[in-house]
Amino acid sequence: MRVVKLFLFFFVTLNIFSQENLCRTFIWDKSEVFQKNELLKYNSHDFSNLWNTGDRDVYGVIGDNYQRILIKFISIKRNEKNKAEYIVHGKSNVKSNICDFVGTITILKIQELKIPKFGVDDEYKNAGIKSQGLLVANYKFVENKNQKNTGEFHGQLQTIFYVDKNNLITYNDIESYRDNYFNNAFVGIWKSNNSGKEKICNWGHYRVPSVNYDFDIGAGEISVSNKYFKNGWEVKPKENWWK
Repeated sequence: MRVVKLFLFFFVTLNIFSQENLCRTFIWDKSEVFQKNELLKYNSHDFSNLWNTGDRDVYGVIGDNYQRILIKFISIKRNEKNKAEYIVHGKSNVKSNICDFVGTITILKIQELKIPKFGVDDEYKNAGIKSQGLLVANYKFVENKNQKNTGEFHGQLQTIFYVDKNNLITYNDIESYRDNYFNNAFVGIWKSNNSGKEKICNWGHYRVPSVNYDFDIGAGEISVSNKYFKNGWEVKPKENWWK
């Protein structure tokens, strides 16, 4: 019994320690949003425009060595039979190995912001914003098994948005001027179709979420440290690499 207790203590302590060594685990602090899930309130809204931000300023890692991965969404469409689900088609690129993938994003929860954020000098205060929110979703993307070195991505997504004066869902970049701003945080794993081996795989807009503190040493923008720079970060991606 004592051995079991010691093992559990070690496991819990290790887990807490590993969490504390990760940065950008939440876009907004949990205390900033109401705990009530407002998913039904937003059921009539289409969120598909939030995730297709192009490929610029989207940064991702795969594996413990934080090898660079490029992710491009080609199309995102709402499933009219299940309005919380979105059908996704995209491409991934690791070390010039490009794969097609298809899958889904399924919204689980929407929490509204308690105190509105209006940007520098309250720039958006009179813009007619009706609400601001954080959505949490599950995602699963399956790469084409007929291609080389394929697998599956799955995990959880965080996105912040606001409802504009025309009642449209809008990508929330109000605070993009801040050094710690990031959005569209995909955090999960990639599982190989061949070996079944799993690797961490995270990507986001402006910054990579849930990574070690020693990875991104930039202040105003992403800057990968020398420890990881050789893992694909020294090469500038080809323009329109997905075409």
